[in-house]
Amino acid sequence: MDIVSEIKRLKAARNAVILAHNYQLPEVQDIADFVGDSLGLSIQAAGTDARTIVFCGVHFMAETAKILSPDKTVLLPDPASGCPMADMITAADMRDLRKKHRDAAFLCYVNTSAEVKAECDLCCTSANAVSMVRDLAKKGREIVFVPDKHLADHTARLTGAELVTWNGFCPTHARITAEDIHEARRLHPGAVVLAHPECTAEVRAVADEIVSTEIMCLYARDMRAEEFIVGTEVGILHRLRKENPGKRFYPASEEAVCPNMKRNTLEKVLVSLQDMEHEITLEREVMHRARKCIRRMLEYRA
Repeated sequence: MDIVSEIKRLKAARNAVILAHNYQLPEVQDIADFVGDSLGLSIQAAGTDARTIVFCGVHFMAETAKILSPDKTVLLPDPASGCPMADMITAADMRDLRKKHRDAAFLCYVNTSAEVKAECDLCCTSANAVSMVRDLAKKGREIVFVPDKHLADHTARLTGAELVTWNGFCPTHARITAEDIHEARRLHPGAVVLAHPECTAEVRAVADEIVSTEIMCLYARDMRAEEFIVGTEVGILHRLRKENPGKRFYPASEEAVCPNMKRNTLEKVLVSLQDMEHEITLEREVMHRARKCIRRMLEYRA
């Protein structure tokens, strides 16, 4: 059996759309209908007529797809695909924070569980965190930002806002060091260094641009530079090389591999479609409150 052909057959039979995050295995990206960042994928899927969403990513991403498409069936090929950063804060933690900061605006990174989103006022991505905090700061309210301390630090530096932060982080981005960047520059002296804001302050300080994964893809396409050192999870290199065959891309660190992102294989996508298994389910009240948090971001104006 040709596994790719069988996936395509089942996808049509199930009226399904396959989403793959930028960090997924190359062969999984290649069979997806859409490849991108977590929120963008969920929005794209919500706009399709598909009845089933197969989300090749991690658990909070599939939850976000379910939140935005509550009437669709959302499948996660490997249910053990979690996010360590998202697991670093719970809904109980959020409720404790609210007791301590009763008048604050609560802003959560999209890399959080549905239960955490349900306890927050607004959600943000790595691409819009700076603009959202800048606008919230104008209103004079205290801002609680969870869970990523590195994205929070980057945002605070650019906005001048004082943020109440949480001690969360991405272990994969934390493995990239400033020494890695210096060594990559030595090997590729003309390359532009792109770093994700989940990287540490030391890495961000030596990067040329600090941008989200989707902005990395736009920069790679639009910049005149022909070589790039990429400071994020190595899975994105497949997409960058595929979309820009005339340019060269180097990982800032070969160690920047998220094992959970690699759990979704073609075989697991096939089984998930065959058996319609590993469906994402959420309590109706949690979905309702988390959806309000996300929609406030999508509708947000200064």
